[in-house]
Amino acid sequence: MKGIGTEFMERTRYEALALSDQARGVPQPPLELALPPDALALVDLPAPSGLDLGGVALRDAIGARRSLREYSEEPLSLAELSFLLWATQGVRETVPGRFTLRTVPSAGARHPFETLFLANRIEGLPRGLYRFLATAHRLARLPAPGDVADRVATAALGQEMVKRSAATFIWIAVPERTTWRYGERGYRYLHLDAGHVAQNLYLAAESVGAGGCAIAAFSDDEMNALLRLDGEQQFVIYLASVGKRPRSR
Repeated sequence: MKGIGTEFMERTRYEALALSDQARGVPQPPLELALPPDALALVDLPAPSGLDLGGVALRDAIGARRSLREYSEEPLSLAELSFLLWATQGVRETVPGRFTLRTVPSAGARHPFETLFLANRIEGLPRGLYRFLATAHRLARLPAPGDVADRVATAALGQEMVKRSAATFIWIAVPERTTWRYGERGYRYLHLDAGHVAQNLYLAAESVGAGGCAIAAFSDDEMNALLRLDGEQQFVIYLASVGKRPRSR
């Protein structure tokens, strides 16, 4: 009997695919999800073009990159957060109703992710759960229980770095954006795209004296339920904690 992984790879070969929604003339899905009606507040971020955070050579950033699970108590500044969000999902150009060009690669420029993050230590930002509005480069604060950090850590199989981080990024997949063009094969591309995003976060974090740790071990059902996602049309695909490096490192 074939395993699920083998079955998945076989059924998402080009030869096995039905005609895509795009090929059948179905209108494409929106480039970004609408805000939930109970969003609490909008927060302006420093514009990426105006950020002056110093920097490191790309060679040095690649050479220094490590998964970092221990963080100092130093917060990230709002400018640093703005830079990390821009580096992972920043929009460089929008062709209205068609596609966005961003700072990360994505199959067919479909960019199927929404970025949520848990704010633990961000200067000028109350603790809580936020969504990055990539096309406007703004934040929306989302309703969340007071112990949301504990709940995210529990859903991440008890990984305490989620709570110790300055912020923990949570990437939500909206598969329809990619499957509209590529059919079931689009599910392969979701995971490839997630890798591109996480690597940009690692390198961008290095450039501001921080580090990150990607998290793929989590309870899908618990994490999706916590974030009010249906698990099919929208679901958590990847997380990453990030924070300033301890002084000794």
